[in-house]
Amino acid sequence: MQLTLIRHGEAAPPVMGNDTQRPLTERGHLQAQQTAEAVSALTQPDVFVVSPLLRAQQTLAHLQRYFPNVPVVVCDAIKPDDDAKVAVEWLSYLPYDSITVVCHMNVVAHIASILTTESFQPFALAEARIYDQAVIAAGLSTQKKAIVPNA
Repeated sequence: MQLTLIRHGEAAPPVMGNDTQRPLTERGHLQAQQTAEAVSALTQPDVFVVSPLLRAQQTLAHLQRYFPNVPVVVCDAIKPDDDAKVAVEWLSYLPYDSITVVCHMNVVAHIASILTTESFQPFALAEARIYDQAVIAAGLSTQKKAIVPNA
């Protein structure tokens, strides 16, 4: 089974404290496009899992250009301050062989550290990491590839 974890691209600052509707900047769109192009050459997702926050949704839109028929599941457990353990458990119940997740720091890096039992390694903006594992569970994943856009 393959799991691809992607952090959203660069986003505008919060407006009046509203973090949920922060759009990608022009640079963020460029980063997301570069990541989507690279990911499209390396994987064929069965499902996209995305945070409900705008910047993650906009990052996903770049991937959907390459995979227009892949279903999307919006997950409320992968927002910036969510508990990565809950997210890993939620992901473990999905019945797919290739899952692509688009979400946020810190949760994405914590998910990666749980899956690999390696120390917390922050994700760059729009970074994608591809993992192989038999099932989604703590300590069972091996990172196969990392993609960091140069925008």
